[in-house]
Amino acid sequence: MAYRQYPLNTSKEPNMRNSLAKFIVLIGATITLSRCENKIQLPRGDSDNGGLVTPVGFEVLVVADSVGSARHMAVNENGDIYVKLRGAKPGGIVALRDLNQDGKADSIVYLSHYDDQGNYGTAMRIHQGYLYFSTAGEVYRSKLIPGQLVPDGKVEMIVRDDYKNDKHGYEHIAKPIALDESGGLYVPFGSPGDVCQELNRVPGYPGEDPCSQLEEHGGIWKFDANKIGQTQKDGQRYATGIRSLVAMDWNKSDNALYVAVHGRDNLHATWPDKFTHWQSAVFPSEEFLRVEEGTNGGWPYYYYDQVKGKRVLNPEYGGDGLKEGKGTEFVTPLIGFPAHWAPNDLHFYTGNQFPDRYKNGAFIAFHGSTNRAPYPQAGYFVAFIPFENGKPTGTWEVFADGFVGENPIKDVSDAPYRPMAIASGPDGSLYLSETVKGKIWRVIFTGNKKNFGDSNLSAMEKRKELPHIRTPDEVSDNLDKGKVAGGGKIYEAYCAPCHQFNGKGDGVRFPPLAGANWVTGDKTKLINILLNGYEGSMDVNGITYVGTMPKHDFLTNSEIAEVLTYIRNNFGNKADSVMESEVNKLRERMEQAIIN
Repeated sequence: MAYRQYPLNTSKEPNMRNSLAKFIVLIGATITLSRCENKIQLPRGDSDNGGLVTPVGFEVLVVADSVGSARHMAVNENGDIYVKLRGAKPGGIVALRDLNQDGKADSIVYLSHYDDQGNYGTAMRIHQGYLYFSTAGEVYRSKLIPGQLVPDGKVEMIVRDDYKNDKHGYEHIAKPIALDESGGLYVPFGSPGDVCQELNRVPGYPGEDPCSQLEEHGGIWKFDANKIGQTQKDGQRYATGIRSLVAMDWNKSDNALYVAVHGRDNLHATWPDKFTHWQSAVFPSEEFLRVEEGTNGGWPYYYYDQVKGKRVLNPEYGGDGLKEGKGTEFVTPLIGFPAHWAPNDLHFYTGNQFPDRYKNGAFIAFHGSTNRAPYPQAGYFVAFIPFENGKPTGTWEVFADGFVGENPIKDVSDAPYRPMAIASGPDGSLYLSETVKGKIWRVIFTGNKKNFGDSNLSAMEKRKELPHIRTPDEVSDNLDKGKVAGGGKIYEAYCAPCHQFNGKGDGVRFPPLAGANWVTGDKTKLINILLNGYEGSMDVNGITYVGTMPKHDFLTNSEIAEVLTYIRNNFGNKADSVMESEVNKLRERMEQAIIN
């Protein structure tokens, strides 16, 4: 396999801002950092601080804008930036270089070499002269050539996950990676469902016990970072009981693996008699863990309650939000963050540019929730976790904010930016990216390092009270209280947590209802989805969505007719109504088929 290079101005590129519309041919030449009195000369921050809010003493500038839906990112020792993009067009990777040392990317090249990149391709790491990156099912690497932006054309497949043929299906298929200093490559194999149910996400359905999915899923496997053509059986299961990972990094100062875990979903949707909408929005925790060989995170049997500071039984295994069972037998998180914030990158800072409090501490990019309705969506910021004597202090801070614009966020599409990736540059600058448009920021410190302290952080601490970060009030923060009835009420109770209040979906896992043929077309097919659920892939408006829609046969025929009529006549849709008799006819036919 070899890279295909796409110049920035070809028709294959996504819509780019005019500032990036010119492609500059790249030739060798390393970037030389100008120095004055042995001090690296940093660029100026943008006059608006790149639109972000950071602690006093930091400045931010936009390096590039609209490069494509940016996933993980890495910065080479000469300052070149490599970003993994979601999707196969125009290329799976974008490479950027600053030619005139003003902090802005002048040269941008898109690279592609493989067909199946999908929405979940994510990894991008530089290790021992190689660029490592992933799709949903493969981990690759390519040799970096000193002074050259485009890597060696030879691309080596290190690990393959044949998720397409998985007997359980596959939901959490992202392949982030971490690399240690001894040749170890760590790759998660996420759970194929939410809580190890035979019928995934079906309300009230028990979990499998013991969970057979743990044989090949719900954990982290260790591979040889230098061995070509490995499959999962060639790796060693390093940790288990971990549902879904996108954020992971190797802490060099501690010589250990750290991860931030996505907690389970649908507490209210699947167990409405045990959990309220509020509990489903706030619990369970997104967990920050130190992972050793043999670590067990407790999935699918337990989840972490960050308020109680304990693991409790999942309702699929007899839990009710209170029962602890044998939760103490599993690893305890170093920090429990609120539910659904979606930690999508973890980065340990080892540079020297920032004040000492940041040295060897951890940054986490929270991509933001999609399923907190009827409460505001939350997350959408970059946090920092201080470490002292090699251990986290147990506290966390808001480091970069301002991605969401107006608050509160009702629908995920209301957020103009969703933080995704974090990387350090050779001079200690911190780089951030986001997935909506593909903007990349560079954070630099220009203040007084010796006097940096609480006064620099006080304004950031107050931001914890904003709607997208604070724990919502159960009554006053309910966004749909007293506003809707009928089909709209049913929609907001059972559909909006995934498809959003505005029906636009989240662009990744949950397809839009607005302008979708599968919504406005054949009513029989639409009714069938609610009665029987849907599992697999679906192409909607040019994007392929892979996942599971649980069946909603617990709704009455009248309720199904009302909610389907609602979505067929809202969000810009204009289609005829669904009648209760039509639902009744199809349900009776299904029940008769079961009897026969």
